[in-house]
Amino acid sequence: MANHRRAPRLPEIEPKGIDRRYFLGFLIAAPTLAVAAQVGGAVLEPAKASAAIPSLPQPEDIFDLGDLQNLAALPTSGLISVRVNADGTASFAVHRAEVGQGMTTAVAMMIAEELDLPLNKVKVTLADARPELLLNQLTGGSNSMRSIYTPVRTAAALARQQLVATAASQWKVPASELRTSNGMVTHSSGKKASYGSLTKAAAVTKTVSVSTQLKKVSEFKILGTAQNRIDAREAVMGAKKFTLDYEVPNAKPAMVRRPPTINGTVKSVANAAAVKAMPGITDVATITHGVAVRGETFGQCIDALNALEVTWGSGTVDNESDATVLKKLKAAQLPLLVPGLLTKSVDAEFTFAFASNSPLEPGTAIADVRSDRAEIWSCLKVPIVAQQEIAASLGLPASAVKVHVTQGGGSFGRHLFHDTASEAAEISKKMGKPVKLMWSRTDDFRQGRTHPMCVTRVRATYALGNVISFEQRHTSVQTDFSHGLGEMITATAAKLPVGGNLSFAETIFLLSQSSPYNFGVTTQLLNEIPLKFNTGSMRNIYSPNVVTAEELVVDQLAAKMGKDPVQFRREFLKDARIRAVLDKAVEVGEWGKAMPAGTAQGIAVHSEYRGAVVALVEIDCRPETVNRKITDAVTGPRVTKALIVVDPGFAINPRGLEAQMIGGMNDGIAMCLTSSLHMKNGIPLEGSWDNYFYTRQWNTPSDMQVVVMPNTSDSPSGAGELGVAPSFAATACAYARATGKMPTSFPINHGTLSFEPYPLEPSTPPSPTNGLDTEI
Repeated sequence: MANHRRAPRLPEIEPKGIDRRYFLGFLIAAPTLAVAAQVGGAVLEPAKASAAIPSLPQPEDIFDLGDLQNLAALPTSGLISVRVNADGTASFAVHRAEVGQGMTTAVAMMIAEELDLPLNKVKVTLADARPELLLNQLTGGSNSMRSIYTPVRTAAALARQQLVATAASQWKVPASELRTSNGMVTHSSGKKASYGSLTKAAAVTKTVSVSTQLKKVSEFKILGTAQNRIDAREAVMGAKKFTLDYEVPNAKPAMVRRPPTINGTVKSVANAAAVKAMPGITDVATITHGVAVRGETFGQCIDALNALEVTWGSGTVDNESDATVLKKLKAAQLPLLVPGLLTKSVDAEFTFAFASNSPLEPGTAIADVRSDRAEIWSCLKVPIVAQQEIAASLGLPASAVKVHVTQGGGSFGRHLFHDTASEAAEISKKMGKPVKLMWSRTDDFRQGRTHPMCVTRVRATYALGNVISFEQRHTSVQTDFSHGLGEMITATAAKLPVGGNLSFAETIFLLSQSSPYNFGVTTQLLNEIPLKFNTGSMRNIYSPNVVTAEELVVDQLAAKMGKDPVQFRREFLKDARIRAVLDKAVEVGEWGKAMPAGTAQGIAVHSEYRGAVVALVEIDCRPETVNRKITDAVTGPRVTKALIVVDPGFAINPRGLEAQMIGGMNDGIAMCLTSSLHMKNGIPLEGSWDNYFYTRQWNTPSDMQVVVMPNTSDSPSGAGELGVAPSFAATACAYARATGKMPTSFPINHGTLSFEPYPLEPSTPPSPTNGLDTEI
């Protein structure tokens, strides 16, 4: 059972930052009041700490991936608008994706706060692809709240200011005498007016520049308080609309028979006509990476897929398996430069298997392609890039392709790629009919996106009670950054604190990775090998692997230097803010308490996205736990208790933040203990969630707690991915202490294949007969 604790509030002190500066915006010409923001941004300076051998700031300390995204979004930050409607509600089409992270709730809270409007009167929808936003419509890097927090608040504050000015004009009183509350403007004389009654009069006929002030943190009534999600009832009642819930005229189900290797191609189809004649099937078409069928039902489509007789061409990684990839990774490792001859050293090498980037909702898209136009519906985190590339593939101008962004059932980076939408468009064009495409779960696991296999090597040298150097060389199968982050790097290259001829991946690595410790000369570098797997920026990108390796070495250093792991971390941490989070975790988690043999605590710290977080877990590695039997399940060691303490800068919605941290903890446990893809002859053996052993009810901690620290800033850090890396690392450290042996290959059970793989052909298993045997 999870529970949430808010750390005791400190005396009310206004955090440094926004203060009472004026923010610019625009009153937009419209029938009712519409307001947009125009804002700038600031880069936080890294906190300084003293140590015997302090480390120089790394690029991420000075300018991180979120700062890059903010900088890229800045030129079009004024092109978003909050509208006040005649019924007294406010509406906002947010230019980010909602994939279950609660982003729409946080945005509604911002608007409600600055507009003095009840939360249930704010309607947040998802914006279609808006090419005029340029680089300002990308959801990723835990950046949504960081990038839109001030622009959205500014637009709402300007709307309230204009409503007040309109009432003041009508009543012939100074605006300073008016107050706003619950969607009403009031005066001490007793006069009052609803926002709905004022919005038409408040509208302007031409766009004009205005300025406003934002509320102080001490004035907040909604922001910073725990709120339920605005879509919670719809989700519970089954009324929430996902892609396949949209009704598009004549859009019938479609599925694809796929090759037995990643990115394989079609040489020939022997029986297309016979399959087209099967019950309910309307069309059969060969596409880039498979054969598509369209029918009256998805069940009929599956039957048709299984009946197809296809001869396949080669894929992009046909001869690659775990062992061949690992050999290439080790051969490509960059050298460690500090020899460790005059000092003592800790040397370690860690291997991390491929991991699935599949969300719970399989890939879905609706496409209606005509000769002169096209319309697409799909969950897309970078809809502008999707629009451009789909238009190019169809031979249409981008303006002729309308892309609707739908809500998604999870993502973790998967929806940064629009392959499902592109495929739906290709199918619709070839068939000349609208289609409602669904990937099977097996499609997602075997032909979808993966977190790349990687090896990370660490050497830390120490002498006379100090760490002299810390080197980390991370070698990975290349990560595909073709989804929009690359364009951001190109557009902002002159302002980045990194130089040289760096690849997109190297730049992102340097802007997201840094050590929180004063370990003398510190270097963390990336090298990639060019294997054409379908990789992606899975939740937290590099950090889960990089941080786990570092924290395991930190525990080794502590042992070598005769210090408790917490004492060692406290002495070498750079930042007092992280140290405060560590101290709270030690207090709440009762670090150092007596534990039975075969069980242990593990702790890990992490700082990223301008946030700070510590995870503390307890693990049970006793034989009776490791060998417990659960039907059709993988058990093994179990994390029995977990704590996350987080400093998010400013917690917009502590309840939503808690959910993010709990999700991150379960991700980290899975990545450490049970979840991976086994690559064999160019394709994963895993074919569904039944084969991919994510943290389940029998493995998740029965006692999980989240503590949110008092605000240390007036603006939020990134939080969506923040909890993953320290949870992975803390679990690994606990396992090492419980077993007496440091793990070096993850997940720990990867060497055991605990399932019977589905056949490679047909690519989608037959339909289940009882709803239990097969997960489609």
